[in-house]
Parts: sequence; C-alpha cells; structure tokens
Amino acid sequence: MRKLGGTTLPIPLITAMALVLMWEAGVRIFGVPSYIAPTPSDIAKTLVSDFPLLMRNFWPTLFESLLGFATGNLAAVLIAIAFVHNKTIEKAFFPIAVFINTVPILAIAPILVLIFGGGLTAKVVIAALICFFPTLVNMVRGLESVSPQLMELARILSASKREVFWKMRLPSSMPFLFAALKIAATTSVIGAIVGEWVGADKGLGTLIIDATFNFRSAQLYATVLMSSGLSVVMFAAVAIAERFFVRWEHK
Repeated sequence: MRKLGGTTLPIPLITAMALVLMWEAGVRIFGVPSYIAPTPSDIAKTLVSDFPLLMRNFWPTLFESLLGFATGNLAAVLIAIAFVHNKTIEKAFFPIAVFINTVPILAIAPILVLIFGGGLTAKVVIAALICFFPTLVNMVRGLESVSPQLMELARILSASKREVFWKMRLPSSMPFLFAALKIAATTSVIGAIVGEWVGADKGLGTLIIDATFNFRSAQLYATVLMSSGLSVVMFAAVAIAERFFVRWEHK
C-alpha cells in the first residue's frame, strides 16, 4: 500500500493509473490516429455521451450471461453427481463431453444459431456450453475428493448413499465447485457476446461489431470496457457467495 495525498491506495490501482497516463501520453505524443487507438479521455467521454446506448445493449447481454451461467452450471453439477454415483454413465458420456469441449466455441456457435434460431435460446445455450465443461470436471473431482478413510468409516457406520452425499461428498466438493464457478462467471459473458456476434440485433456483442465496422473506436473501447466490467461484477458476486457458503476455507 502507498499513500498518495493522505489517501492509501493499493499498488494495483496505482499501476493501472500509471498505465492509463502512459497510454494517454503515448497516443498524443506519437500522433496515433483516433480510429486506431483513442485516448483514455476520449473513451471516458464516449462512456458518458453513449451511456444510454451502452446500457440498452448491456441488459440483454447480462440476461443472456446469467441464464447461460445458471443453465450450464446446473447441468454440469447434476451430470457430475450422476457420474460419481454410476461409473457406467461416466464411462459412456464423459468422452462425449470432452469431445464437445474440444470444438471451438466460434465454430459451434453458428450451428447452434441454425438449430435454435437467432433469438435468446441460442445465446443462452452458447453461454451455457462454454461454462459447462470446467464445472463438470471440477465437480466430479470435488465429489470424489473424500478421503478413503472417511468413506470406510461411513461404510462401517452403515451410512446411506444419501447421507454420504450430503454430509461428506457435497461439502468436500464446494471449494472445487466455486473455483469452477469463478471461471464460468467470466466465460459466460464471452459466450453471450459470441452468440450476439453470430446473430443478434442488440447486446454488447452486436455493438462491438457495429462499432468496429464503422470505425467508431472510442465506442468500441467503451463497449469492451463495459463487457469487462460485467465479467468483473459476476466474478465478484461468485467470490462473495464463496465466502458465505465455504466459510471454513476462509477462517
């Protein structure tokens, strides 16, 4: 921590401020065209002047991201539970999940738009798909992380599968789950934006494409900044939830 004018500021914030000042000075000193790299001050002005437009496109992307986040992670958790309790199902379907994960999202997105159309469903499915695999892998690992000694003790005490799941497997899986949810919180925004690139008439992804092809670079940077802000907010929300649900990890 450093003190600046009597106020204590964290080092990352000071570093970010220094980089922004260097960016501003570099663009002005070297005369970089504004359509290539606008100055931070130009981007700030655009954030203010285009704020209503940005917010009109922000809400659809937020809605798609949240739905995709919830759908993808819920599906991953349920399938992970099925995998842990039935190894035949895991052997049959886990390789398929791995194969689907190897397909680039930019390649599969047009296929999903053809199947589901250009409406909300396609964007949610794309966002859910990009969240799904990391959560599936982490949840399976978490559910299986119970020590053999505890499992043997549960067997000796004649604990049912339900009791083992709720008292042992689920608590042990929570740190793994929230590690995956933090990743999914940011990738769900990426999925929603990719879906908007492929086919949409509103959303931050659509605004990015429109600003790019019309050489409105300040608006492009402002939209990207807002997209990044959405990812940060979702990540922070998951981190706060983790501190509430996984208290023993933070004591």
